[in-house]
Amino acid sequence: MAKYLVTGGAGFIGSNLVRYILAKGHDVVVVDNFATGKRQNIVDFVDKIEFIEGDIRDRDTMDKAVAGASAIFHEAALGSVPRSVKEPLISHDVNVNGTLTVLESARAGGVKRVIFAASSAAYGNREESPKHEAMTPLPISPYAANKVACESYMRAYAACYGMETLCLRYFNVFGRYQDPEGAYAAVIPAFVSSILKGQKPVVFGDGEQSRDFCYIDNVCEANWLAANAPAQVCNGAAINIACHAHTTLNEILAMLKELMDSDIETEYTDTRPGDVKHSLADVSLAKKTIGYEPKVFFADGIRKAINWYTENL
Repeated sequence: MAKYLVTGGAGFIGSNLVRYILAKGHDVVVVDNFATGKRQNIVDFVDKIEFIEGDIRDRDTMDKAVAGASAIFHEAALGSVPRSVKEPLISHDVNVNGTLTVLESARAGGVKRVIFAASSAAYGNREESPKHEAMTPLPISPYAANKVACESYMRAYAACYGMETLCLRYFNVFGRYQDPEGAYAAVIPAFVSSILKGQKPVVFGDGEQSRDFCYIDNVCEANWLAANAPAQVCNGAAINIACHAHTTLNEILAMLKELMDSDIETEYTDTRPGDVKHSLADVSLAKKTIGYEPKVFFADGIRKAINWYTENL
């Protein structure tokens, strides 16, 4: 039995990852300050973990959290491109300085491996598709710049200190426990929530923008594979985690309306600054380095997501 730290363990991805690790029979420590995470996300397992309510930027908190950990899954972040455009300084402070604090506590505490939640936003609006890791990062939002900076730190700590680090560039992750409310809600839960409430789903732009949507179960398995990958591949490299399949927002809406038996109209509005038009991942490097193979594709994932939201909203 090993012990793992999940930062941001009350968030969407983090809480799913905690459940995944607990199901493997291991001990889990969670750090979260509920800036974006939800207390209800951890209700079903809070008595099975060590929970520390605190900020990843606080060194004392992180020094306590890393003690005895075999590896760290660093999921904590102030997400959302629009939020970062509105508040770039706080976005940088949490995402970059917080990550540096996590790395320093890990180094001082002798934690050998850190798996970082990177982002496909690093690729920006490049026309070349699919996106592959040999491309030079081209961030077009503060959030994307934050994530690229953190990737650089992961690589630097591997080079300077021998720490085993790996950056998982998530594409558009969706599934259970993803927050449907608020100005920065992700598109799929926002669409499902609107339809359930009989409100018009709102699309920023013409709806023809496409994403490589990746169901949460794929991401949890990718993290586990990364935590158990050979040491030589954990050199700070970034690898794509997605399904190598793209879907437009208009296609999602058509599918949702059919599956949810709705004829509600869609409201289209202006494109948001920093938004990427198209995003499709080449996942061959993930297959080669950590043995990742997506198992839940969009058609199945969207049905699972609809069922969860219908039961829980």
